[in-house]
Amino acid sequence: MRAMALTPELIARIHRDEPEVGPLPGTTPMTDADFAAGVAWLMGGLPADDDLHVFAYGSLIWRPACEHEDQTRARLTGWHRSFCFRVPRFRGTPDQPGLMLALDRGGSCIGVVQRHARARAADRLERVLRREMTIRETPNQPRWVTVTTADGARRRAIAFAADRRSFLYCGHQPAETTVAVLANAIGHVGSCAEYLMKTVTQLESLGIHDPYLWRLQDQVAARIMAETEAERGEP
Repeated sequence: MRAMALTPELIARIHRDEPEVGPLPGTTPMTDADFAAGVAWLMGGLPADDDLHVFAYGSLIWRPACEHEDQTRARLTGWHRSFCFRVPRFRGTPDQPGLMLALDRGGSCIGVVQRHARARAADRLERVLRREMTIRETPNQPRWVTVTTADGARRRAIAFAADRRSFLYCGHQPAETTVAVLANAIGHVGSCAEYLMKTVTQLESLGIHDPYLWRLQDQVAARIMAETEAERGEP
């Protein structure tokens, strides 16, 4: 397979510093009590004879919320990766929201399950929730799912999946819309293009090829190239 078109050099072309804008007006920041309740609810679904497993399909692979004992490839059926929710913070701004990956209904997704020893499960789960959820209205909600690991075993795991009721959920977008957003949106933690590049790079290093993301990185790279060369007046 050829090398990725979306490179750090291209990402550097669009870099700019953006201020932290804070939570959106009308949203409710998560509290310590919210996280404690979330941990208690999710731990109630932990199988009696197993460790805690978290299904990672995006940035949790290349920037885990905390340490884990090990990880293994796994497939989740009934859900697929999709840039289906808007982010007016972190990798976007209110004036130019970004798009983030979530699991949306339909198809399947290959990722990894990260194993957390049962004795450490509650503490680590809270750290994962604090990483993934900053406001109560987040469209990326935790839920129990069943995955199939590379050796054919079925295992219960927690995954963060799209809540279509969220006002930030935008569903499937035309490819040209998604590409335009990913090539331009930037927030205080970085660009959407960087997020895409790191996700594809890590998946490929694990032997996981996602055709949807591979096409996007190719298209986003071409868009950045064209737009930055036009700004420079290059032919």
